[in-house]
Amino acid sequence: MQFSPVKEAGLRHSLFVRQPERIRRPEQVAELAAIGADVMVVVGYGQIIPQSIIDLPKHGIVNVHGSLLPKYRGAAPVQWAIASGESVTGVTTMLINAGLDTGDMLGKAETRIGPEETAPELAARLALLGADLLAKTLHDMSGGRCVREPQNDADATYAPILKKDDGRIDWKWPAEKIANRCRGFVPWPGVWTTFRGQMLHIWKANPAYHISLGISGSVHPVDRKLVVSCGEGTALEIEELQLEGRKRVSADAFRNGQRLTTTEMLGENKN
Repeated sequence: MQFSPVKEAGLRHSLFVRQPERIRRPEQVAELAAIGADVMVVVGYGQIIPQSIIDLPKHGIVNVHGSLLPKYRGAAPVQWAIASGESVTGVTTMLINAGLDTGDMLGKAETRIGPEETAPELAARLALLGADLLAKTLHDMSGGRCVREPQNDADATYAPILKKDDGRIDWKWPAEKIANRCRGFVPWPGVWTTFRGQMLHIWKANPAYHISLGISGSVHPVDRKLVVSCGEGTALEIEELQLEGRKRVSADAFRNGQRLTTTEMLGENKN
């Protein structure tokens, strides 16, 4: 067992640190109530905050969420923003209520998503952006300058927790959608398909523009590249991939090792 970075930082600064197994237990609620905090902060906390705790601080509980609310409410906003092809995202500070990321917004900061940026890379940048925004939000609250902005539920989208099957490729999708999921779903669940009856993870891929080669899922070695036909007349160039039980390799190494035929298919759909 190891302490989390948050706990390590707290102990280094001689702060009072507790790790309750269940935050909603009466003894934990009583302990928080005894502190008498004016405001609480929650960032990336894995448990649902009960109303008995939401009601404790005078000025509420501030949460830092990794999207520009009300877009991408839920557990995986960074991953789904990339997978959905967004070019801009950001962070939002909001007041927690009983809903799923539905509380009033207090502040926002936005940033562009790089064309090849992955979920871990974007998450690292949003963490820094969110820290600065949180500090500003708390500073504005202390000075009475913070304005609460209700969310427009009509504009809401959702980013549910990722499941393994979210990474399964449908080769009838356009190549850009598959490439976006390659960036958004690393390291888990990854993006995967099947090849000769085995699971095949695709770690890096980009649309191969101006190439249309055949039915969806058909594999084509083109000029030492590994290209797969996708939906809507598009094609995907695979750069790095990993066959089940094997090491992650370049497309060129995969081609050489597997001795691809002219009739190879990826996935279960043949048309």
